[in-house]
Formats: sequence, structure tokens, C-alpha cells
Amino acid sequence: MKTLSHLFANNRRWVQAVEQRTPGFFADLSSQQAPEYLWIGCSDSRVPANEIVGLPPGELFVHRNVANLVIHTDINCLSVMQYAVDILKVKHIIVCGHYGCGGVRAALENRQHGLIDNWLRNIQEVYRHHQRELQAMPAADSVLNRLCELNVAWQTLNVGHTTVVQEAWARGQEVRVHGWVYGLADGLLKDTEVSLSSVEELQQLEHKLRTL
Repeated sequence: MKTLSHLFANNRRWVQAVEQRTPGFFADLSSQQAPEYLWIGCSDSRVPANEIVGLPPGELFVHRNVANLVIHTDINCLSVMQYAVDILKVKHIIVCGHYGCGGVRAALENRQHGLIDNWLRNIQEVYRHHQRELQAMPAADSVLNRLCELNVAWQTLNVGHTTVVQEAWARGQEVRVHGWVYGLADGLLKDTEVSLSSVEELQQLEHKLRTL
């Protein structure tokens, strides 16, 4: 049976390097988890959450799925959010998409992909909301990247509408939601300036998105 021995070797080298830089790192890490951030990102292998923001293990609580969607029937995502907000008391929830997203690209294609088409319908709804703007763009890459940005904005809105965040705000807990996009071509994060920390800001964002 193949055991992927090269990955175990990589792991041992990584542990040695970390312990050389920070002796006792893993012993300390095993005793606590107190991240300030929840990252909701895409499953794409080119978007490693911790590395992008330069944070070590233990500093970023992470949930990832195809095209970084926040769907109110996704118990997995909602459970991660509840644990992060209610137990870990994170102060920031970051929804991070990326340009050139394969999930967003597939949602734009006029063909069947199988089971994932049920998931991609959520992105197609975003497209329909902004169809006029997107159809006016001359280049396919521009449409794709703009839809990646709009998808992040709508998923940020969805985070704000969850009972997890609504209840946190109601009890006065500090939780701010941010929408970012990562550039595969340059490795840089872009702040889409979609950010909310209250019901009022949520309503303002919703009005803006529905009237674009």
C-alpha cells in the first residue's frame, strides 16, 4: 500500500523548522486556541488561508468550500460560524474569494457539470441580480472577475443575515464581517470595501446590492 511517504517526510521537516524558529511551539499550540479571525474561503488549492495573511497555525479559524459560499441551509458552514463566534469569540469574519475562481467560471458556463450544479445555482442568482452590468462588459475575464467580487459581496451579506451573527450583534458582541478578493496572479489581497458590524450596515449593504 502506498503511504505517500514524501508527505510524511515533508511534515517532519516542517515540524523541525517550526521548532527551530519557535521552541515549544506545538506544545503551546496544543493547549489553547484563541484566534481573532474566521476565514470563509474557496477550496482552491492555490489559496492557502494562513500563508496569504502571514499568520501561524492557531491564529485563523478556517472554513472552505467551492466558491466561498455562505448558504443558510449549509449546516457545516453555519456550525463553523457558531463555534467561531459563540465559543472562540472571533472578532472578524473574512469572506475571501479569488479572481479566476473555477466555481464562478463554471456557474457562467452554459453546460452541465453534475452534482455541483446545485451548488453553483447560488452564484447564478448573483449573476441574475447584476446581469445588466455584467452583460455590458466586453471581455469574458472581466465578467468573471467582477462576478467574483459581487459573489463575495453577497456572501458577506449572507453572513450578516445568519442567526449566529444576528444574535451576536443583539447581545453586543463585537463581530465585523469583511469581503476580500485574492489575486492569483500577484498574490495580493484586495479589500472590496464591503464591511459590516451592525444591522444598520447590513441593511445599507443589502440596499446597495439590490439597486446596483
